[in-house]
Amino acid sequence: MDIEFESVERIKAYQEELLARQLEYLAEHSPYYRELFSRNRIDISSVTHLEDLARLPFTEKADLQRRNWDFLCIPREQIIDYITTSGTLGDPVTFGCSERDLQRLAFNEHKSFACAGLGKGDVLQLMTTIDKRFMAGLAYWLGIRDLGAGIIRVGNGVPELQWDTIMRLHPTAIMCVPSFILRLIEYAEQNGIDYRHSSIRKIIGIGEGLRNQDFSLNLLGQRIHEKWPEVHLFATYSSTEMSATFSECEFGCGGHVHPELIIVEIIGDDGMPVPDGMPGEVVITTLGVEAMPLLRFRTGDIAAKVVEPCRCGRHSYRLTPLLGRKNNMLKLKGTTIYPPAINDVLDNTPFVLNYVVVARTSSSGTDDVLVRIGLRPDVSADHASLIHNLKDRFRARLRVAPEVEILPADVIQQINFPAKSRKPVKFIDERH
Repeated sequence: MDIEFESVERIKAYQEELLARQLEYLAEHSPYYRELFSRNRIDISSVTHLEDLARLPFTEKADLQRRNWDFLCIPREQIIDYITTSGTLGDPVTFGCSERDLQRLAFNEHKSFACAGLGKGDVLQLMTTIDKRFMAGLAYWLGIRDLGAGIIRVGNGVPELQWDTIMRLHPTAIMCVPSFILRLIEYAEQNGIDYRHSSIRKIIGIGEGLRNQDFSLNLLGQRIHEKWPEVHLFATYSSTEMSATFSECEFGCGGHVHPELIIVEIIGDDGMPVPDGMPGEVVITTLGVEAMPLLRFRTGDIAAKVVEPCRCGRHSYRLTPLLGRKNNMLKLKGTTIYPPAINDVLDNTPFVLNYVVVARTSSSGTDDVLVRIGLRPDVSADHASLIHNLKDRFRARLRVAPEVEILPADVIQQINFPAKSRKPVKFIDERH
């Protein structure tokens, strides 16, 4: 039986068994963790319960960058696939995956897609890159194959090509960044495509939130639902470091953890675990990763753990939608906000085509936020009235309004998609 449907007590005991194996594996094969255990005089045999993890040091992204290959637990010739993710010190961090790691990725995404109700007979149109050393696209492809469903690898962007594929091949689900759905809808409306009666029945969102902390749809999710009520929206959360995905089930009440793949802690500013239901930083320990496993890795993402059983029958804990990244928290005019909350307002403003949010330090040492927007080509109102309108939208949603600047849409486009980027750049932190 799937461990997610077992009792909470059985899930915890199972994770503790896997943790003991993982610690032994790290002590034997990881140069970085072997040194860490020795330097801190850590007896791994004393770590018998999940609560004992709090006694172990954290792993930071800067550690991965400084000591990248010291995390490798297998000979280089056993690496099958190379992946990179952004680093905090400028250069990307490299991850190697063994054949077993790729099988684990396939299993992870198989479970995640099944959680969202996909199965044999479904066809998923993948609107994200599968190249450029990007783990996610590869994982989705592996997972769909393992599930026995079909996949159409279209890649990101180009609404015309996406709709041509949908009309030709009739996929039942699409997977993309949620804000791109609005572009798909807009293209369909402008070109007479009856998108509401297309073959699409599910949309799986990646990289952007669709829900608020109470699991209601956020502004972006509401706008998609109002325009396309026939489809069921699913949000996901994942990262390269986790090698795992938290996917919503049909009830949309948080991303389900796969207990055999990852342990999650939620910590406060003091580095200690916070009570269940309270937001804090997501800290992960990977289970079953062969090439580059991680122990107590600080993701920088802010979320809360939900431990109540879900209506779908799973008893594994879930994560709430992300509030944002810890390092990206803004204190604007006395109000704490995260960039996703700003993005949600902008994604729901009809005259905004694209945007970038810039955080700066003011002369007094406080946070300043400048929102640069590009306008849709059919917008004719004067800039002053549009800026006033947008600031009113911010105040209604966030209680405060950042500064707003209007630039040509093609200038914003170049900022959003620099040459080496695999994801759109919507937040730039220029603070000291």
